[in-house]
Amino acid sequence: MKRIFSALALCICSGLHAAPALPPAQLEALARQPYWIALGHYETGKLGGWRSYVDDDDFFLAAGGANDPTAELQATVDALYAPAGLGDQHAQCVYPARTRWLREQLRLQDLPQPQCAEFQAWFHDIAPHSAVLVFPAAYLNSPSSMFGHTLLRIDQADIDANNTALLSYALNFGAFIEGMDNSILYAWRGLMGGYPGLFALVPYREKLSEYRSLENRDLWEYRLNLTPAETGRMVEHVWELKQIRFDYFFFDENCSYRLLELLEVARPGIELTEQFPITAIPTDTVRAIKGAELVERIDFRPSRERELLARADPLSTAEQDWALRLADDPGQLASSELRALPRQSQALIQDTAFRLTRYRANGEARDSASAQRSYALLQAINRNPPPPLQVARPESPEDGHQSRTWQLGAGSRDDRAFAEYGLRMAYHDLNDNAYGFPLGAQIEILQLKLRQYEGNHWQLQRLDLANIRSLTPRNQLLQPWSWQVGGGLERVLGADGDERLVSHLHGGVGGSWQLRDELLGFALGTLRIEHNEDFAATIAPALGFNSGLLWRNRLGNLSLEASGDYFHNGEVRRSLALNQQWELTRSLGLRLSAQRQFSQLSSPENELSLELKWYHY
Repeated sequence: MKRIFSALALCICSGLHAAPALPPAQLEALARQPYWIALGHYETGKLGGWRSYVDDDDFFLAAGGANDPTAELQATVDALYAPAGLGDQHAQCVYPARTRWLREQLRLQDLPQPQCAEFQAWFHDIAPHSAVLVFPAAYLNSPSSMFGHTLLRIDQADIDANNTALLSYALNFGAFIEGMDNSILYAWRGLMGGYPGLFALVPYREKLSEYRSLENRDLWEYRLNLTPAETGRMVEHVWELKQIRFDYFFFDENCSYRLLELLEVARPGIELTEQFPITAIPTDTVRAIKGAELVERIDFRPSRERELLARADPLSTAEQDWALRLADDPGQLASSELRALPRQSQALIQDTAFRLTRYRANGEARDSASAQRSYALLQAINRNPPPPLQVARPESPEDGHQSRTWQLGAGSRDDRAFAEYGLRMAYHDLNDNAYGFPLGAQIEILQLKLRQYEGNHWQLQRLDLANIRSLTPRNQLLQPWSWQVGGGLERVLGADGDERLVSHLHGGVGGSWQLRDELLGFALGTLRIEHNEDFAATIAPALGFNSGLLWRNRLGNLSLEASGDYFHNGEVRRSLALNQQWELTRSLGLRLSAQRQFSQLSSPENELSLELKWYHY
């Protein structure tokens, strides 16, 4: 549509202003400038040439602009000299960032002066002065949130002095999803680029409510040292991308990658996107932004769930029970048993009950009963206020290990020695180096392990497409479910003691409990579907269990697990596994693993291995 308007203008109203005739060599050199490449979101094609990440013809003025930066530059220069009467449809109004750069590079002093009323009003309303990178941390019980997310907050001047962050705008890039896709379809389409990605600029207070309240995600805010001119230049380019579609991929062309491109527009010369040729995991991109010395301050905003648990932490079991009762029935405030407690305990109980009431109301339609309960508790809090809430700041997520893992191990399976080589694209398992990660979180994507036995016998040991576990502990106030899901290829015990490579899908649901500090117990019921050459049926289902302990100790993480699968065809498979990881450095881990496997198809097998893990992007 943009290309059509400009072409019509040039054809109908030519002669008023003449675009400069650029020598081919100058035009070619200008089109190869990194800043022009950034404005067009170009990358070198797999077979040579260029391609733009933008998947929308409306973004380009030249017919082949998506694959030809030179043609797009020439078309843009021509369009800048269209008659000023086009107003908001003029190329200078539609492409303010391109216009600014070309005016500076070509010293264009004779450009028409269109009235860009829409852009000027939009830019004045945003009033960009500085920027903050916002990282909503991973939320284990939401599959779409388990990698975290990044967005930018665009601030006006004097935001700290006036405490007006809620009046800022949030710049977000995300998948545009029409209707309600189930989790499996959502994951598949996200992996395959089945959703269009769009930039959106919305009030920051809306995003703050969404992440802190509705999704219970902590927020990390990284104040960037962009100047007002750099921030304004970035926002100008955002106008150019309004309603422009990109293909959205979870692991590379995602929210974080697109924001890195914007920062390269804001500050010419920094190189961020080239660090992520395969995947762009949000924590890795935050680390890259810090490495580029763009961060001047880090602030932390805890989620409502974290605030609730922090307020309830000093309460005894009986006092937490009182908080539950008050959240259900504020009439209990008049109870003589409650009034007999010390006033400080009453204050903490009342505040915990109020926070629990508000937590339960997250995402629910407002109703008068809930409002009345909240009001009654708020009145009690005003009469007997609690001390200020102190929430311990957790470890910064970007300070944890990097997402890609190379693995080198050696061990023995009964009387056979082996070496094992592995690569995991992302990102963390229960025993990995723990700093910066919550206990009980596991997200493994695309893990390959090759094993070399004595006699130079090689075999594929496992290929995990995904292996995700969320062991979120239950407590007196909150009762979340723990769950796991995964699938791929793996070796299992087969007939005559052989190992069979089988394909499988598995899942499970159950509970986890904090037994004491840094010690987690869990028990899940599981379902497994397997294709195994030893079985008569093509697909064999099994019910089972997975239970164990997870202990974060001074050396690292230790896990002790027992699992079993009881197949419909009568096969029973069980295992016991012990893993202890030593955290040598932030980027290196050493893991000792011992396992005993049982199957009705063969005698028990014992396996012992030692594996070095290198966390490296």
